[in-house]
Amino acid sequence: MRGRLSQDGVAKIDKPGMYLDGGGLYLQVAGPQARSWIYRYTLHRKARWHGLGSAREVTLAQARDLRDDARTQIRRGVDPVKARKDERLQARVAEKKAVTFRERATQYIEAHKEGWKNQKHREQWVSTLEAYACPSIGDLPAGSITASHIVDLLRPIWTDKAETARRVRGRIEAILDYAADPDEALYRNPATMTTQLMKKLPKLSQSKRPQHHPALPYDEIGAFMHSLRQQQGIAASALEFTILTAARTGEVLKATWPEIDLGGAVWTIPPERMKTGREHRVPLGDAALAVLERMRPMASGRFVFPSFGKDRPLSDMAMLAVLRRMNRSDVTVHGCRATFRTWAAERTSFPREVAEAALAHALKDETEAAYQRGDLVAKRRRLMDAWGAFCGKALATGAVVPLRSA
Repeated sequence: MRGRLSQDGVAKIDKPGMYLDGGGLYLQVAGPQARSWIYRYTLHRKARWHGLGSAREVTLAQARDLRDDARTQIRRGVDPVKARKDERLQARVAEKKAVTFRERATQYIEAHKEGWKNQKHREQWVSTLEAYACPSIGDLPAGSITASHIVDLLRPIWTDKAETARRVRGRIEAILDYAADPDEALYRNPATMTTQLMKKLPKLSQSKRPQHHPALPYDEIGAFMHSLRQQQGIAASALEFTILTAARTGEVLKATWPEIDLGGAVWTIPPERMKTGREHRVPLGDAALAVLERMRPMASGRFVFPSFGKDRPLSDMAMLAVLRRMNRSDVTVHGCRATFRTWAAERTSFPREVAEAALAHALKDETEAAYQRGDLVAKRRRLMDAWGAFCGKALATGAVVPLRSA
């Protein structure tokens, strides 16, 4: 097919417009230096425009050949525009899959480290991956890792270092999800703990399976608190306050006086100290306020429960040391939150969401979380008052305390 344009003529065209060569091939001129080849065709009764490249890089003869190639595709039922998009998508997927697991791990850590609570957590991620994952899969493209790779690296530590192995698997799973192409509809994470993966790994003995924190039966909390109040020292007061507020250890140990509103009987924990990353208001009952009143004369700085004579918080082990002095190896500090939660469920009529809010648990249901934006502090105050009263007296097993919610 003889065209209307010539190579010399193309070089001289500088007026903006569309110039037909023939057979659907156009020279598109937007400016002296902005000229490109476009092929116009019809497919399924719809007009399509297929770019063939810049006129500075593609000659007229080459543009005609590209047009002819596109016409051949169309005769085979292939849309040239869609085919090119698919090629670019495949190239992008291939490029992503070529990035090694070690590089993806570094990218994931950098992207998420700001949301992690402390430097120690980041160091644990790096050290466990370097020790147990990277020797096996570190240099492999993330997209080529299979479930067999995961089994091979986990099997040596699955029973001897069960908790470490569990964390390594979870971290690998998170990194591979991060590395996956969101447009890949059939993506399946090889590190997900499926039934198949579980059967390939050694079976854990009962003693090495994940255990819950030992928790005191709620019927024994009154006697336990009576014994605790006989203990001397700041750590004993911190433990009592922790139980009465159902707070986490770190939240209590780093509590400062500016966070405490004694008049309003509220302790406001800032977002950076909360596991959920959200501010948490804790209503303080009479028993919790009594602990603070005891601590007030001992204030030597900003911390409510300071290390003796220093303006820094107690050690993480301080409350555990109190339990050891009491010969209560059957109790853990964190387990006292379970004691509170079980008591609230079995001995009170307070709604589940109120008890969960008291523990500062984030709602797992995203829809519910979108609509439930309050912190239920008024209802939680009644719950914590009831908890403080329950902790204040020893009860015989099976005794029931009627509680009415307003």
